Amino acid sequence: MRSFSDMAAALNRSPLYLSWVQKRFELPVLEGAAYSPGYVAFLRGIIALRTFDISQETLRDLWHLEKKLLQLLHVDSTGSPTWFLDSCGATTHPERRLLLTNHDLGVPLTANEVQTGLNFANSFPELFGAQETGEDALRVLRECLKIQSRIRADIAAELPHVRTALKWARPPTKRT
Repeated sequence: MRSFSDMAAALNRSPLYLSWVQKRFELPVLEGAAYSPGYVAFLRGIIALRTFDISQETLRDLWHLEKKLLQLLHVDSTGSPTWFLDSCGATTHPERRLLLTNHDLGVPLTANEVQTGLNFANSFPELFGAQETGEDALRVLRECLKIQSRIRADIAAELPHVRTALKWARPPTKRT
């Protein structure tokens, strides 16, 4: 667990910038050394994607869609105040994980299917299911995948520029 200032130092970003990201993505502001590795991993991912010139609006749109999908799948019923960040930083099964929340859906994202109906909350079920009220987890997943595909294409387009910039970061070699 990290404090806000430790997190800013670890991410090499100013506290002002991180506060702006917290507001922009509606992230909880925590007191003391309460920032989990998942929270830091999420911010690191946002910083990396912005490095590839992925727009803030695109990232916010995807963020809201992923959170909506996780709510439809009842992932938000764990009781954690940072339930949407708890999977960030996980590295197993990347083909099954959403891009920003990094949540493992249990099936490869190319399968176009999700396991619906799971609810880990100790609450009463809704009168109507999400599908009957117009919310469809598969539809939201498809929207997520469409944006994620666009982001991956944008990264691929920017990659040659990043590789060129990385060459400037290496110290010059000495000729003897």
